[in-house]
Amino acid sequence: MITKQEIFGFTANERYTTSVAYFSMEFAIDQALKIYSGGLGFLAGSHLRSAYELKQNLLGIGILWKYGYYDQVRDSNGLMKPEFIQKDYSFLTDTGIVFTVSIHDSPVHVKAYLLKPETFGSAPLFLLSTDIAENDELSRSITHCLYDPNETTRIAQTIVLGIGGAMLLDILGITPDVYHMNEGHSVSLNFYLYAKYKSLEEVRKRVVFTTHTPEMAGNEAHTYGLLKEMSFFYHLQDHEAKSLLGMDGDYFNYTLAALKFSRKANGVSRIHGEVARRMWGGNPGVCEITSITNAQNKAYWADIQFNTAIGAGNDKDIIYRKKQMKGDLFKVVADQCGKLFNENILTIVWARRFADYKRANLLMYDWDRFIRLINNNDYPVQVIWAGKPYPEDEGSIELFNQIIRSVKPFANCAVLTGYELGLSALLKKGSDVWLNNPRMYHEASGTSGMTAAMNGSLNLSLPDGWVPEFEKDKENCFVIQPAPDQLSVVEKDIQENKNLLDTLENIVLPLYYHNPEQWIAKLKKAAADIVPAFEAGRLTNEYYEIMYNG
Repeated sequence: MITKQEIFGFTANERYTTSVAYFSMEFAIDQALKIYSGGLGFLAGSHLRSAYELKQNLLGIGILWKYGYYDQVRDSNGLMKPEFIQKDYSFLTDTGIVFTVSIHDSPVHVKAYLLKPETFGSAPLFLLSTDIAENDELSRSITHCLYDPNETTRIAQTIVLGIGGAMLLDILGITPDVYHMNEGHSVSLNFYLYAKYKSLEEVRKRVVFTTHTPEMAGNEAHTYGLLKEMSFFYHLQDHEAKSLLGMDGDYFNYTLAALKFSRKANGVSRIHGEVARRMWGGNPGVCEITSITNAQNKAYWADIQFNTAIGAGNDKDIIYRKKQMKGDLFKVVADQCGKLFNENILTIVWARRFADYKRANLLMYDWDRFIRLINNNDYPVQVIWAGKPYPEDEGSIELFNQIIRSVKPFANCAVLTGYELGLSALLKKGSDVWLNNPRMYHEASGTSGMTAAMNGSLNLSLPDGWVPEFEKDKENCFVIQPAPDQLSVVEKDIQENKNLLDTLENIVLPLYYHNPEQWIAKLKKAAADIVPAFEAGRLTNEYYEIMYNG
């Protein structure tokens, strides 16, 4: 059996002796480990990295996805398409542990691997796989693809994560003081704990929960009947699960159940905490919902040379390094798109998960005005888009490809594929302006702008998610005025497109080209304001103070 010393490789700091098991469907730890899709994974990865830096008594539980999320490639016409390519990782430790989890009343064998802390500088992370010889092909496929589109496979994945993860801890002889559910995917672990402790109150003493989405569609729900068939409730019948949680109706909502199983929960920004309380607070038996704003790990994300120049206040070195970072990004643009970008031209980047509410094409809503923007010789711009749609979301894939087709004729516009940790870092380091334009109150937090600010890219953003806690308009970022709440969605899109372009044309571009000293001053102000407030050391410390020990 693998020992605790082999798992951690260090002694926990006495400030963080409460032991925590952190369950998440995805972790973005390193470019080489492709087990994540987007912001949830980026957040979890930074959490584990900062937990390691602070020597916290925390370990992660996740799943080893054989094909990852998907590989974003191009077809023969240069348009995006998803490919599923097997991943192999020689740097993971085979723990030798294989155990069975009941799924659909049948035993499914689960193998545990360990990502040791020293590999990438993260808290220890156990990754579970069903893709082993002991299983039939159907059982093996459970851990093939992150967020599999098949409903029963998705449910099986959550059983492996929740019940399987809790079982693994018992096999290891680890009884954590706190089980932390990062999103509702692992909620089945509570039925395992209920069987163990025979009391809802005993479960609640041990469990906390982070909710990440104000989008109702993002809060997973399935029928009680199907979940019972799948063995989701462990040893309980579906009517017993309903009675235990006081949840009527035909559908079992993961988020609502997690809020009833937990002693405390949090949203991921102040705004999101308020939204979550409005969404869920009226349900009986729901725990307190506070907020801990997301953050990102500076040691991983920030360019060392650039931050050295920032720390020294050396404007000449800041400008020099920024141009170098732009040049690194532009090599990728040239390689993928055959377009040569210029380090002296203001470069705008929109890059994040492709979802409807994030409005990847808001900049283009008024096409004539967009054309004038990109053809303006007095204030030249370069624009880059990147991001991953869900591989089954044909609408978002078509939007991605429509942007490719729309900007193909323009030498100063590019759409990049392969949006993973490595490209994300290049985009943040190589951009001058980080564009963020979601529909208001739909972005729980959004963290990409934090790491952009660490690397000299100024946020141009609507005041949603984490932004209101950071923004000092025209000092450390540029705020896009939101449209009045009472307008229709279409009217809001039209108004916010106008407000975005007004801000760009009247404030951002003149400043960049006519007052570079002020631009650098704002860039330095943004970098100073990001750390420590939005650095993951603050986040991981707050989780201990507010959630784990609170």
